[in-house]
Amino acid sequence: MEIRPILSALMRNKTGPILVALQVALSLAILTNAMHIVNERRAAMARPSGLSDENATFYIIARTLNSDSAEQQLASMKREADILRAVPGVASVANVSQMPLSRSGSNNSVAVDRKQTRQTTSTSVYVSGDSVIKTFGLKLVEGRDFQPQELVDINENTSNEYPKQVIITKPLAEKMWPGARAVGKTMYFGTGEGAQAVEVVGVVERLQAAHVNLEERSEYSSLIPARVYGNPGNLYAIRAEAGQRDRVMKEAEAALRKSSASPMILRLKTVDQDRKELYRADAALSWMLVTVSLLLLIITSSGIVGMASLWVTQRRKQIGVRRALGARKIDILRYFIAENFMITSAGVFGGVTLGLALNHLLVSKLEMARLPSGYLIGGAVVFWALGILAAYGPAWRAASISPATATRSV
Repeated sequence: MEIRPILSALMRNKTGPILVALQVALSLAILTNAMHIVNERRAAMARPSGLSDENATFYIIARTLNSDSAEQQLASMKREADILRAVPGVASVANVSQMPLSRSGSNNSVAVDRKQTRQTTSTSVYVSGDSVIKTFGLKLVEGRDFQPQELVDINENTSNEYPKQVIITKPLAEKMWPGARAVGKTMYFGTGEGAQAVEVVGVVERLQAAHVNLEERSEYSSLIPARVYGNPGNLYAIRAEAGQRDRVMKEAEAALRKSSASPMILRLKTVDQDRKELYRADAALSWMLVTVSLLLLIITSSGIVGMASLWVTQRRKQIGVRRALGARKIDILRYFIAENFMITSAGVFGGVTLGLALNHLLVSKLEMARLPSGYLIGGAVVFWALGILAAYGPAWRAASISPATATRSV
């Protein structure tokens, strides 16, 4: 089939083909970037927190209404932890400063040398007087857990003492000492003369921060062996035995209330709830973009079908003449398919350019990742296939026109 007659026919009526090509280009540019964003968000939502069993892990924030002294708070902290450990079905308990994915926690700058004027990076800091590795079920890939003698009790209102050991995550270790063994290295919290030196004694595979995003810094976490007291309120992370979480939560709350002589304010929450709340906006954005993408595909295919149907109606007599002169059904079908394929191709090439431009804008303004070429290739294939399928129905109707019917008024 010669392309020149098809191009000549298209040039005589440019408006329709141009509009369809523009529609394909805009849809392709939006669709590829939307799917890239959706996949990025879904990948982020599915990232493991580092906890061995999120479904079995919950935490309790406990606070009494009494104004206890610092020493009384320390004693209460130890007593409440023991009470929780005694609840049937509890696998492990740790008093900890924050929880992963909870959107409530602290960060600190870290450096590899005290002489640095700028930090190497920042890390999410988990402070606990118990084994967070055991309670969270973290995977230790290098070094060891803290030893009992390394634990320090710190009154944050009166003491400047700082633990001498730290356990960090593997991503943080690779950031601090690329390609080198982290255990035995000295890390500094802060910079300058006031920086606190700590020795890395262990590396865990993963532990996400309380505040997470798409950046790798969400995986930069540190564990500090300290029982910090002096301010009201304690947070206890609890891992229940498999299938026991809901029952353990009720019994743990009841046990704490029963053990206290004064009323307690208790807040219980699961890691599952934190994950759902943290990624609620991302989930909503993903569904919105998927819906928009499907609507664009429907609108684009409708435009192609409408244009092809209009041309079949306008060329009814021409088709009949061609059929009377010996053109086969397959010739008519190929003509309309080729014509729509050329229009779709123009839109695809324009869409690739627009897609790259849109992604460049998103990267520069919103710090998003660059669009992989696979999305553009996949999008092009989808729209080529969509163009052929959408045009097939009108093209088949055109090929089925009887010469006698089409030329009756000629």
